[in-house]
Amino acid sequence: MVISIARRVAFCAALALAGLATAATGATLKIGTEGGYPPWSMVDANGKVTGFDADVGHAICKKLDMKCRFVVQAFDSLIPSLQAERFDLVISGLSVTAERAKAIAFSIPYATEDSAFVVPAGSPLVKAADQAALFKDLAGKTVGVQSGTTQGAFLQKHAPDLKLKTYETQDQMQIDLSAGRLDATFSEVTPQSQFLNTAGKGKFAMSDVVIKSNADPAILGQGIGAGINQKNTSLKQKVDKALCELITDGSIKASSEKWFGVDLSNYRACK
Repeated sequence: MVISIARRVAFCAALALAGLATAATGATLKIGTEGGYPPWSMVDANGKVTGFDADVGHAICKKLDMKCRFVVQAFDSLIPSLQAERFDLVISGLSVTAERAKAIAFSIPYATEDSAFVVPAGSPLVKAADQAALFKDLAGKTVGVQSGTTQGAFLQKHAPDLKLKTYETQDQMQIDLSAGRLDATFSEVTPQSQFLNTAGKGKFAMSDVVIKSNADPAILGQGIGAGINQKNTSLKQKVDKALCELITDGSIKASSEKWFGVDLSNYRACK
């Protein structure tokens, strides 16, 4: 009996050591993402997550010598799931804001992005002179935003006279715009451009007025970053280092230009 117990202890110890070795050399990094916010995060016909943020995630995993596993779910559920430790990171066009930082930690902001309205082509809203004129013209009109986004919070503060309608996904919002149930949508420039180059081509247009990413830092944030559980300080340090290397070596720029046609890299983040 004594020999049997000793063997079991040795066997369990060996398993534990094997597990530690696996974690060090081939661990999996679970990344939460929306999967329905092109060209940031999409799921292709084969179920593979693609887009700019998928590229960023894979590049981080490569730097950390880890395997990537993407978990796709609704945008407004990503932060609660990260808090519940269902995954290690959120990489999904996530703006770094003070309000969100109460719940989660953030990596350095690796990208920056402005926001704009999409309206029917020919609408006078396209040529509004400035933000004040645009918001005055939008008073009483119905504007779609994605649930849980900084764009919705920005309009609640700066354009309280318009009617805000929230959607779980970008696609749902664009369907209602196409069906005439919305007067406008408000989102980041790159997914708006994606819509205008595909389903909305020739039917809709982007407003001349663009809301800059730094228009209200308290709401719109400091740029786009990866969300990290506040307990995981070690992972934050590793991800920050990896992202700075990816910005410096041009990897973020290459992926950004591939998906957006412009460089959204936040070069100030690592200075």
